[in-house]
Amino acid sequence: MTITEEFMSALQHAESSKDPAGLVALHAGDVTLSNLTSKTWKGTDGAQAFWETYLSDFETIHSEFTYHHESGGQGVMEWNATGKLKNGDDIDYRGVSIIEIEGGKVSAFRTYYDSAAFVKPVAE
Repeated sequence: MTITEEFMSALQHAESSKDPAGLVALHAGDVTLSNLTSKTWKGTDGAQAFWETYLSDFETIHSEFTYHHESGGQGVMEWNATGKLKNGDDIDYRGVSIIEIEGGKVSAFRTYYDSAAFVKPVAE
């Protein structure tokens, strides 16, 4: 199993259990994590905070991976995520995540996704 495949499995477990411990354990001590915000999370404490925040945004969430590949110290994952937001609204969005791998650990995580899925249209 590749690190990318381990990461996908650990993310799905974190989503179902609401416990990111196994996912965080895959991150290197000096990992950096980023999403569409301007913030960058650093280190394993940052990874813990990043994944706790992600999980707390949803009542339920499940990622299905439609494609993945790992080569030359990088992994890429395309995915669709479905679930319910904390306010009860259904969510269905897709994106891509990239990991950099050094020494068998995730040294960087970047994710890009359809942020419009989180915005409720204004009623006319």
